[in-house]
Amino acid sequence: MKKILLAIVLVAAVTAVAQTASAPAPSAPQQSPQPAPQKKEIKDTAEYNAYVGAIQQSDPAAKISGFEAFLTQYPNSVMKEESLEQLMGAYQQTGNQPKALETAGKLLQVNPCNLRGLALLAYTKRALAEANQNPQQNLTEAAQAGEKGMQCLQTAVKPDGTPDADFQKFKTQTSIIFNGSAGIAALQNKDYPKAQQYLRASVEGDPTNLRDVYPLALAYVTPTDSNDKAMSDGLFFVARAANLAQGPGKDQIAKFGKSKYNKYHGSEEGWNDVMTMAATATLPPAGFAIKRYVPPTPAEQAHELVNSKKVEEMSFAEWQLVLSEGTPEDADKVWSALKGKPLQMVAQIISVTPTQLMLAGSQDDIDKKAGDIDLTMAAAIPARQLPKEGADLQFEATPVSYTAKPFMMTMKEGVLLVKAAPPAHKPPVHRKPPTQ
Repeated sequence: MKKILLAIVLVAAVTAVAQTASAPAPSAPQQSPQPAPQKKEIKDTAEYNAYVGAIQQSDPAAKISGFEAFLTQYPNSVMKEESLEQLMGAYQQTGNQPKALETAGKLLQVNPCNLRGLALLAYTKRALAEANQNPQQNLTEAAQAGEKGMQCLQTAVKPDGTPDADFQKFKTQTSIIFNGSAGIAALQNKDYPKAQQYLRASVEGDPTNLRDVYPLALAYVTPTDSNDKAMSDGLFFVARAANLAQGPGKDQIAKFGKSKYNKYHGSEEGWNDVMTMAATATLPPAGFAIKRYVPPTPAEQAHELVNSKKVEEMSFAEWQLVLSEGTPEDADKVWSALKGKPLQMVAQIISVTPTQLMLAGSQDDIDKKAGDIDLTMAAAIPARQLPKEGADLQFEATPVSYTAKPFMMTMKEGVLLVKAAPPAHKPPVHRKPPTQ
């Protein structure tokens, strides 16, 4: 069984749920304790009195008894949807989650677009998934309720007698729940574009909701192909989440954000400014952008090397970099300083005969056991002095030519330096430039 992504990456679920666990699911504006002033009308006096008697109960337990009895006696009442809404709310007030969910299911059978039922289902199923209770099924059901709820919001009609402000507040509250639930499911399924869309809508509805702010950050920074805008927004929301979090999660989220920022930007410079900005800004300001670090190309590295270091002070691996990756001008500068001049070096033997040796002078080629120096000795090496493959060889020789790719330097007039002083060029520790 898969785990919820928020429980895997740092402490998102732990931190967010810990800060919201004491609060019940956001509820819709309370209905009037009087029959709703809608066009529905209960014509039977006994049924009417039973409905009014139930809805006027202020004690949740009494209201549950009243509406359970009403629905049992009048299962086809014109007020069935309203009665189930009241019953669901009463079960929620008493903390009876199973019965609230059961009633929500019955309510949605009556009206599949009942926003209160969909909101309770989406919120509760997500919470159960984050608590690792049958996470896959609960998260799937939360997402289904969320997506259905977003569809139903588009055609929702304000009930008669409900003030415009109250109805708009209700729509905003339920939209946050719907988008958050659908967004978490999309994030779990690695559908990052949908996760960004849904979670961003939720966060714009409630910028203080850590439960969605941090997942939104993950939806932006997790994909390996995130563009600059997505990465910049994601790093902002990580910083925002670190500011909203409390307890141990705060430091862990901040540490995660700094690491991501450093990798993207190339240094930690500017991260504290982002943290300061996100403490008060609820969304990335217009034009907000973090510059992506672009590593220099091998040719750029070679040029920098030529301009910062004398050729005589470079290692063999650095010569190899310039001669194989540098511009013609940079390569000519290095080769002019090397060609025809005796050099003392150390390299590892790949293959050996008395007069001809194949050597590896750069660490990359030593690791690959690939030759990059073709050495011809000035005279045959005596049998008793013939070195073995894999040994380091101290020698002096004169470069006469080279091939850039694959790199191979041809050297002649080779002489063993058995008793020579430590050579000018020690075995280099050089790696090829990272590819982009």
